[in-house]
Amino acid sequence: MIAVAYSGSHQADWRLATANKTIASFKTNGINPQFNDEKSILQLLNKNINLIHHAEEVKKLYFFSAGISRKDLKDLLVKAFGKFFKNAKVYIGQDMQAAAVACCKNNAGIICICGSGTNAGWYDGKKLKPNNYGLGYILADEGSANWLGRQLIKAFMNETLPAQLRQKFEHRYEADRKTILEKVYRQKQPALFLSSFTDFYVDNLSDPFLQNKVLEGFNLLTETYLLPLKQQNNSDTVHFTGSIASLFPNELRQAAEKAGIEVGTVLREPINNLLTYYITKN
Repeated sequence: MIAVAYSGSHQADWRLATANKTIASFKTNGINPQFNDEKSILQLLNKNINLIHHAEEVKKLYFFSAGISRKDLKDLLVKAFGKFFKNAKVYIGQDMQAAAVACCKNNAGIICICGSGTNAGWYDGKKLKPNNYGLGYILADEGSANWLGRQLIKAFMNETLPAQLRQKFEHRYEADRKTILEKVYRQKQPALFLSSFTDFYVDNLSDPFLQNKVLEGFNLLTETYLLPLKQQNNSDTVHFTGSIASLFPNELRQAAEKAGIEVGTVLREPINNLLTYYITKN
């Protein structure tokens, strides 16, 4: 049996499978070694009945997440998973590697994640070409869920949010200046808070103010990451994974068309394609 997991900031998608069938599909809270230590990871794993029941049967674990660019963070995950999956070889990869494999398999292409955060890169069919992207929610993440959240919050607090949207926002979130500033600057994991407003955009996308913010985000994403990658690698097609890319396809294609980019595969979650790929490898 193999286990394949893809973790974002909010949640992790898991699949347990043999060569013949999927044994279990489920979600847990997200696992990111920048925020989770070994103890909290083991506590999370021990809360899931599927993982507890099948842990000793798993012979290989393929785990993908953001926040594992440093060796010490990768080692933390290997150690924690090794204690739980005692009979398994543990393979740790970055979320960009997962997106590349899910979209391109063994083919080359430009890959872009646009979900809670954003990142992009060139995949040669085996590995990702190093770049200076992926700077996180404070310095980058243009067009992501947390970028959209920042724009909405700023408009609300600066009183530039249109009156009808402001009324809906206040009713939905019972938000005030003090609470927002507390969650952004004092509480843990502010990126999770900032990226929690996607549903507000989805439910009110007919409003031109929000539609323009989504388009602005995609334009920034395109200008910052995708156009340079297009020029460097002589490729017009970009493959996407992530909630924002999949929830706002019209705005995504509008921004891409403006930049002369063709939208290729768009996956909200890469987990099923990852599972298929690694089953065939085993």
